[in-house]
Amino acid sequence: MGAVEVNGYPIEPGANLRGANLRGANLSNANLSNANLRGAWLSNANLTRAYLPEADLYGADLYGADLYGADLYGADLTRANLRGADLTRANLRGANLTGANLSGADLDGANLTGANLSGADLDGANLDDATADERTDWPEGFDPVVAGVDFE
Repeated sequence: MGAVEVNGYPIEPGANLRGANLRGANLSNANLSNANLRGAWLSNANLTRAYLPEADLYGADLYGADLYGADLYGADLTRANLRGADLTRANLRGANLTGANLSGADLDGANLTGANLSGADLDGANLDDATADERTDWPEGFDPVVAGVDFE
């Protein structure tokens, strides 16, 4: 099967989607492993169960995006806008979320083991039943236990 096109962009592993306008796109179950989505506009996109391990999402706009069950293992989400995004049950193991805006995001049941959240905005984020470990880096002054995070 060849690459699927969305808004004229090829959706496939390793795709170069830097700065792409994919606002509101349906990328449910898409395989975008190792894709370059740096600075891409993905606000309100459907990325339910999308496969994005090692993807470069540096500075991407994922405002209100549906990332339920998405695999973002080792993804670079540095300075990404994830405000109000649904990351329920998402795999963020080893992801870099340094300086990301996660205010109002739903991280219920998300895997945050080994993730770097230093400098991230977690104001109003739901972290109930999220999983972390001693390698998970948190924003200064943030108490993950009070926020409902479970530790391995």
